[in-house]
Amino acid sequence: MAEETDMDWDEVWALSRRVLEDGASLELTDETRGLMMRTAQKVAIGQQDAEDALRSLPTATTLLGEIHHRIGEGSRRLSRARNRAYKLRDAGDLDGARQLMRDVLAVEVVPLYREQAETLLDQFTGLSEVLATGRLNPDLDDRPQLAILAQRIQQGHPLELTDDLRNLLGRTAPTAAISESETEEALKSPEGAEAIMGMILSRFRDAQSRFLPAMYRMTSLRDAGDLEGARQQMRDVLAVEIVPRYREAAEEQLRGLDSPPPES
Repeated sequence: MAEETDMDWDEVWALSRRVLEDGASLELTDETRGLMMRTAQKVAIGQQDAEDALRSLPTATTLLGEIHHRIGEGSRRLSRARNRAYKLRDAGDLDGARQLMRDVLAVEVVPLYREQAETLLDQFTGLSEVLATGRLNPDLDDRPQLAILAQRIQQGHPLELTDDLRNLLGRTAPTAAISESETEEALKSPEGAEAIMGMILSRFRDAQSRFLPAMYRMTSLRDAGDLEGARQQMRDVLAVEIVPRYREAAEEQLRGLDSPPPES
């Protein structure tokens, strides 16, 4: 269903660009009518309203503009709110993060965007419960929960070394390039668990702060035609990076730069 939605939205976006931006005439073929009917329903425009709009070229063009607007505006609204909410979450302001999702839901009509905002609201609510109780939630991602537990420690709550926490740290430690023996030793005490938790979070934080600016520089150099300079950005990352996910990402970028350009 998601793939069908993506395909339809890509097609209607291209159609909107041709008609609304480039000034091409809208041709109401059976294929175009079907596309607009499907996408109208996916952006919460009623079937009867869409059928009525498709009876004439002017109203069909207006319908296309409304579909385009709802997709674009909803996407921008959710993206802005999500980015701000993640920053608030990372700063420990889960109430603020939840409010941003509520603000989206107060105005959003597109079902897909509403579903995504509701999912994020549920996640932030679950993390709030972790912050309040210290109990892990198996339905939430591991690293955000580690970050929340670290915030609990900063608030003065002791770390309880439960089986759930042992399992979580056992899963996440390898993703931060921490060996099994080091993890086992750390999990012998709450103090060791706290230390390894901090190590996991700091390694991912450092890796991200290193990789994202390097990606930006690489892209700028690549676009300017300096492929060797672009490659060096990723080589510099690989020279120091130990987190597997970011090493793999840098290696993938290097392979892309070394691949021959597509034939025109």
